[in-house]
Amino acid sequence: MARPKEFDERAAIGRAMDAFWARGYEATSTQTLCEATGLGRSSIYNTFTSKHELFMRALDHYAERGIVARTALLEESGTGVERFRALFAYTIDEEAEHPGRGCLVVNTVAEFGERDAEIKARIDADTRRHLALLSACAKEGQVDGTIDRGRDPGAIAEFAHSTVAGLRLMSRRGAGRAAMEAVAAIAMDAIAAK
Repeated sequence: MARPKEFDERAAIGRAMDAFWARGYEATSTQTLCEATGLGRSSIYNTFTSKHELFMRALDHYAERGIVARTALLEESGTGVERFRALFAYTIDEEAEHPGRGCLVVNTVAEFGERDAEIKARIDADTRRHLALLSACAKEGQVDGTIDRGRDPGAIAEFAHSTVAGLRLMSRRGAGRAAMEAVAAIAMDAIAAK
C-alpha cells in the first residue's frame, strides 16, 4: 500500500515558486528547493520527478494566480481607460511592495528565451490569455469612448502587456515608483482617447 503524502503539494509548489522567482531557474539548487519547501530530496523527486518539472508546476501556479488577479481587476466596473490605469497602478504597487523581484514569467523569458520548448509553450499560453483579456478591455474602452478608436485593440493589448513587462523589468533593475509612474503615464497618453 502506498504511503500517503505528508505535505500540502500546492503549498510546496508555492514555496518553490517563490524560490525560483527570487533566484531564477539555474541559480535555484535542489538544496535551495529543499530549504524553501521543507521537503527532502526524495520527497521532491518522488512527487515532482525533477527540478524542471517542479519549475513548470511553479510557473503554472504563478500564471494561474496572475490571470485570476488580473481578470478580477479588469472586470471591475469602470471605463476602459480606468481599467488600464488600474492595471498599471496595480503593477507599480506590487513592485513597490516587493522591489527588485519583477515577474516570474518575464524573468523566465529573459533566462530561457526560446531554448526550452515546454517552458516556451507555457509562457505562450499565459501570454495569449493576457492578450485576450487586454484586447477585450481595449474594445470595451473604444465602445465607451475612453480608448483611442483609431488603434487596433490587439495592438493596444500587446502595448499594455509590454508596458506591464517593462515596469516589472524596471523594478528588477532598481527603478523607483516615480520612474515607473512616469512610464505608466506615457502609456496611458498613448492609448487614451484624445
